[in-house]
Amino acid sequence: MLKIYGLKNCDTCRKALKWLDEEGIAFEFLDVRKDGITEADVKIWSKAVGVDSLLNRRGTTWRGLSDADKARGEGAGAVALMVQFPALIKRPVFVQGDQVMVGYTDAVKDRLR
Repeated sequence: MLKIYGLKNCDTCRKALKWLDEEGIAFEFLDVRKDGITEADVKIWSKAVGVDSLLNRRGTTWRGLSDADKARGEGAGAVALMVQFPALIKRPVFVQGDQVMVGYTDAVKDRLR
């Protein structure tokens, strides 16, 4: 089954969930703040799509980090940072089997159909 990780109050996540409903695609939504995420999950995602595709360096959470925390945003430290601050993960993250897709784009929608 398709799993979607995101934040319930994220506009992009809401658009994606609405689209999935309209397309009749079954899914399970997991809120990364409320339901939590594991370090193992984030490692799998970053290996599949790359840390740069997964870590959101444009959001308010990133801007609010200390310089020391931002320095951890490179390499292996990025995984721990995303687990500690789940809002740093670009959203939504779609996981279907061994496929991992990040963002609500036309390319992702084509892969989900």
